[in-house]
Amino acid sequence: MQTRLHEQFGFGITDPADSAFQDAEGNFLPGLIPYDLTQPGGKLFQFDQSTNVNQYALYAQDLIKFGDFQVQAGLRVDVYHGIISKTGAQPRIGFSYLIKPTGTVLRASYSRTFETPYNENLILSSATGVGGLAANAFGAESVPLQPGTRNQYNAGLEQAFGRWLVASADYFWKYTNNAYDFGVLFNTPIAFPIAWNKSKLDGVAVRIGTPTLHGFQWTTTMGHTRARFFPSETGGLVFNGDVGAGGSVFRIDHDQAFQQTTELRYQIGKTGPWVSWTWRYESGLVAGSVGSLDDALGLTGAQQAAIGFFCGSFHPAVGSPLTDAQCTTANYGATRIVIPAPGTENDDHNPARIAPRNVFDIAVGTDNLFKRERFRTTLKLAVTNYTNKDALYNFLSTFSGTHFVQPRAFQTAIGFVF
Repeated sequence: MQTRLHEQFGFGITDPADSAFQDAEGNFLPGLIPYDLTQPGGKLFQFDQSTNVNQYALYAQDLIKFGDFQVQAGLRVDVYHGIISKTGAQPRIGFSYLIKPTGTVLRASYSRTFETPYNENLILSSATGVGGLAANAFGAESVPLQPGTRNQYNAGLEQAFGRWLVASADYFWKYTNNAYDFGVLFNTPIAFPIAWNKSKLDGVAVRIGTPTLHGFQWTTTMGHTRARFFPSETGGLVFNGDVGAGGSVFRIDHDQAFQQTTELRYQIGKTGPWVSWTWRYESGLVAGSVGSLDDALGLTGAQQAAIGFFCGSFHPAVGSPLTDAQCTTANYGATRIVIPAPGTENDDHNPARIAPRNVFDIAVGTDNLFKRERFRTTLKLAVTNYTNKDALYNFLSTFSGTHFVQPRAFQTAIGFVF
């Protein structure tokens, strides 16, 4: 497989007072002076580079059965030639065993995977010298992104309880060296890959449900995920000389303590009218950009309004953010984000999170509106978020930005089956 990369953009500064262009002491970064468009002679920094990423893979796998015991084994070898060249061997093996007397299935697996860098703006993240962003042009240095390795373990079981109930549970644990993430170029939408020393991700998924019993069906899925990254930054475009610097463990916005979805469905006959009710609960993803009152005061008025920020009876508006003149450590809060109490914020054990939420949907429909045999017409009427819950899904995410939970919506769908 060959991936051809061509990255091209122009960069200029329109607000030199923005803190994104200042060092830790608040001084304007000297390497940015030529690109300050508010000054005479300021011009765009032009980036235009190309390269190819070539990758070869060879793999073999087999399935072996010993009665009720099954083994799946495989080996994959990848040869990667990008900005860095490396080869990785990846063994995988999985087991499953059926205990017939109890209707129990036990399963476990191990896989070692070869993690290659993200291609999006890979050249930008690795560029050095003339035309690049390193050599202190922007107060940054570039460390080539090395392919990483991941060890992943999975274990689970499935249990049937007569013909009334089926339950399954799975646990996963992933340990990655050179864990990839994304950085952004100052406060622009230009993102590029970086690598952290390592990451540890683990979680549990549970599913409980019934088969269709006299037209009734119930399903509940539940999950818990921890997503922890460990500094220092080991690859990519690094600002302010942070290569090899220490730092605290932090959690990314995949991390959520608990989420669940429950659906109840009832249908008259096999093709008759049906009704369903869905309940979704999420305890809240990590929202690391607002860990304290100072972080909240650093937001724009629109961003403060998005998280439901308030200080006593004062509320922000677009273009009119709250300031420390209205806020104290005793009178602030937010309705859509849980901001840790003063002095308690911890990027690992107590990060800021999106506020918990419950969302409910309801729908009715039919799989055969006119009761025809060959040509069927289906109809569905649904109300999503029928309580009109006002909530955030995420906030200032690197890629997706800020998303609100969809407000109450009415939907109609008609289909033809032939």
